[in-house]
Amino acid sequence: MTDAFFLVSKLAWGVLRPNTLALLLAVAGLVLVWRGRRFGRWPLALGLGWYGAVFALPVAALLTLPLENRFPRPTQAPAQVTGIIVLGGAVEQRLTEARGIPALNGAAERMTEGVALALRHPEAKLVFTGGTAAIDQSGPTEAATAAMLFASLGLPEGRLVLEDASRNTHENAVFTHRLLAPKPGETWLLVTSASHMPRSMGVFRAAGWRITAWPVNYTTGADPALWWDNPFPSRLNQAEWALREWVGLTVYWLTGRTGAWFPAP
Repeated sequence: MTDAFFLVSKLAWGVLRPNTLALLLAVAGLVLVWRGRRFGRWPLALGLGWYGAVFALPVAALLTLPLENRFPRPTQAPAQVTGIIVLGGAVEQRLTEARGIPALNGAAERMTEGVALALRHPEAKLVFTGGTAAIDQSGPTEAATAAMLFASLGLPEGRLVLEDASRNTHENAVFTHRLLAPKPGETWLLVTSASHMPRSMGVFRAAGWRITAWPVNYTTGADPALWWDNPFPSRLNQAEWALREWVGLTVYWLTGRTGAWFPAP
């Protein structure tokens, strides 16, 4: 069942992701109009309408802000921290393998904040959870890249815990709980992108964790001036990522992977 859910979710999102779907609709509509089919105007308008809306309106920011604001960042960490859990999604395994040095993407703050917290809390374990999210599971894991990065930054191997089998956020939560068996009274911090935090907190709670949200990698703010800072391609990616989170929240709630549709502090 878990394998089927993973495969269906990957294939469905590959086709239905907004930027791809809008392009397919626009091309199909254009072909239909060119061939004299008047109803082709509807898919053409829908496809171009998505790009036009993201270009002219603060669609990306308005989709992202509720996600990023849901779990405020703590003003300071607890005095004692048992462990810091960093979710995968910030490393590029294939590029790391090709070039031989750790390659990070736009969510790199997950990794840098994890190291910063580990340095501030020498008593805490630094836990990285992430295998590979690709359908082809034969490639290198995110955990292997994380181990390379953390070692190059001087963190002792004995402080690291690596979970390298998970393929999605649900498995991140379940597999790390199984690996670490957290006890009552322990303090764990969860580090992931702010827009990803509501879904992450929902599945970690459902898996049995009592954990503190530590969001990073903010992409927008309350000041409207920030809504237009990013170039159009970046806003397209931001809007698509936010919609992916809203869809993920809904699917995880409907399938029982989280106890609330929009988890709150």
